[in-house]
Amino acid sequence: MKTHTIINFTTVLLFTAMISCKQSRENKSDFYSKVDSLFSSVYSDSNEPGAAILVMKGDSVIFEKCYGIADMQTKMPITPETNFCIASVSKQFSAVAILQLAQRGLLSLNDSLKKFFPEYKAGFYNRITLHHILSHTSGIPDTRPRTDKNFMLYSTDIESCKYLIDLDRLNFEPGTKYEYINPTFQLVYQIIPRVTGIDFDLYMKQHIFDVAGMTASMYFEDGRSIPNMAHAYTFDRGKNTYVECDYGETNFFASKADGGLYTSIRDFAKWEKALRENRIISEQFKKMAYSPKIAINPDAQYGYNKNTAYGYGWFIQQNPNEPECIYHLGDNGGFTIYAGKIPEKNIILLIFSNRDDIDRIATADSIYAMLKNENMSD
Repeated sequence: MKTHTIINFTTVLLFTAMISCKQSRENKSDFYSKVDSLFSSVYSDSNEPGAAILVMKGDSVIFEKCYGIADMQTKMPITPETNFCIASVSKQFSAVAILQLAQRGLLSLNDSLKKFFPEYKAGFYNRITLHHILSHTSGIPDTRPRTDKNFMLYSTDIESCKYLIDLDRLNFEPGTKYEYINPTFQLVYQIIPRVTGIDFDLYMKQHIFDVAGMTASMYFEDGRSIPNMAHAYTFDRGKNTYVECDYGETNFFASKADGGLYTSIRDFAKWEKALRENRIISEQFKKMAYSPKIAINPDAQYGYNKNTAYGYGWFIQQNPNEPECIYHLGDNGGFTIYAGKIPEKNIILLIFSNRDDIDRIATADSIYAMLKNENMSD
């Protein structure tokens, strides 16, 4: 009798496992179809610019699909290896590089900008710290000159920040308010070599990309060959077609530390895995990056979302009764990027688009809801 009971119990377990696996496969299939339908409605023409999409749960890919073409001239299709300019999503890499140097004891987040830039004249630079520039709370205004078209189209990190030398006012006292600004992140391009003696590009390659296994990722530079590079496009209603909108066509495209990284959805997934495994920075410093530093008010010019704050290089959304969502947006010319994750559920969502007509936040929210409804975020 005892043996008979064990056999029956084992049979039940096997049967339950079979049903569970079948339901899991059905859920994944249903989820895939729903997500595909969501993006197919936007990227309906395979001969137009499109997007690369990736959804992962842990180390498992539960959705990966590409739509449209990377280059209107060559008609090269978008693939999982297509390198997009991820624009302001690049900021998290610069923030992590600074955190890495802090972890090594080479600098402190409480260090003032005056320590790294003694040539900056105003006394208020003694009150602005690395903490402030990484959290968009510096108070520094973006008053880059906008009368010289060539400057706006081609200026590099160093050239773009030159106005800071003679800056004589702040928009607010450092640390008291959020105001998204690119030039302060561009300062990382100069801070890294001033601290380490290593060129920014080389440091990022050796200490960030190589460690994460991101073999195809690199920063844009005029004349540099980027493999599998996508171009970005906007729709010209007058011409009734998409026109190229990246380097040479849109302002402030050439700077690196705030927005110049080219990478693919597959390389970016390696970055997320390296962060999760604490191979780039420790758990302690990662938590610092992921912790809210300043709430984002509805009147913010960039980055407002409900219940959202800024950390170091990431937006952090904390909705009631929902797991924390950590993400960033990227907008540069026609490139439109979303890179988000729900760490508690080990979920990653990437939307890399080379055109600018998708509502990323609404789309991401829809996908997160699908995952919850299909019981795939448990």
